[in-house]
Amino acid sequence: MTWISLFAVFFIIWWTVLFAMLPFGLRTQDDDKDVTLGTVSSAPRGAHMLKTVIRTTVVSVLIVAIFYGITKGLGYSFDDIPRFVPKFD
Repeated sequence: MTWISLFAVFFIIWWTVLFAMLPFGLRTQDDDKDVTLGTVSSAPRGAHMLKTVIRTTVVSVLIVAIFYGITKGLGYSFDDIPRFVPKFD
């Protein structure tokens, strides 16, 4: 695995994890009892994107490190997947 392909895997995992992490820690204006006039009460109070980006990056690094450990350390690849899947005759 080259550094370019590892970065591509990280990039795809990072975006996937970002959309999974967005709802965590999100508070609505109704939760804070501070609804801004002219907005819906279910609108988010604050995006807190810096915290979300940091959490996303940490989780993505962990996932890519596990993936790298399995592929480089243990030597598994996509060719080994049929060994795990049962045969249906």
